[in-house]
Amino acid sequence: MPLHRARQRALLTLTASVAALTLAACSAGESTPTTDDETAAADTASSAALADAGLAGLDGREIVDTLDALPLADRPTDLMVSVRPDELLVTTADEGETTVSLEGEDFYVSIAPYVDQTHECYFHSLTTCTGELQNAEVDVLVTDDATGEVVLDETRTTFDNGFVGLWLPRDLDATVTIEHDGLSASTPLSTGGADDATCVTTMQLT
Repeated sequence: MPLHRARQRALLTLTASVAALTLAACSAGESTPTTDDETAAADTASSAALADAGLAGLDGREIVDTLDALPLADRPTDLMVSVRPDELLVTTADEGETTVSLEGEDFYVSIAPYVDQTHECYFHSLTTCTGELQNAEVDVLVTDDATGEVVLDETRTTFDNGFVGLWLPRDLDATVTIEHDGLSASTPLSTGGADDATCVTTMQLT
């Protein structure tokens, strides 16, 4: 193989690896099949990690709200807490894994508006995802597409990770508009499906 082709192939492989790692850092992937003993051990490890992070005994919504409020420097580094439509997927550094229910009337979605830079994300990670506009004041408007009713109209401050977290009614097709410093962006949002996104990083303010 000519040298320049070998270099091109190596570069493509490296680029793909970096992209995969970046996406994984924000949104935990699908779990692999395990035996009952492995599952029990993984649950134990994840429960211990939650306890170490001061999250033991909290329900899903309480875990979300607690982690959202933490400064980045204080967020646990030994576990990933990935938000799915109906549960939190908790994964430790040694691949221990457990789930915490998020079933209820409200659906959680985290939005990172940006001006210059963003990242790909689908399921929000409360411990690893970071956005551009940290601790920034934003105006958030959520409107029901079917009725035109205003579901939420508030001024929020993005968390230390650059996201604003919203608890919205389930089974909603809506439009979200965010304004900041004279700039704005709008995007459609759905909370009705088991596979709906919990992380929105595509709202570029212009």
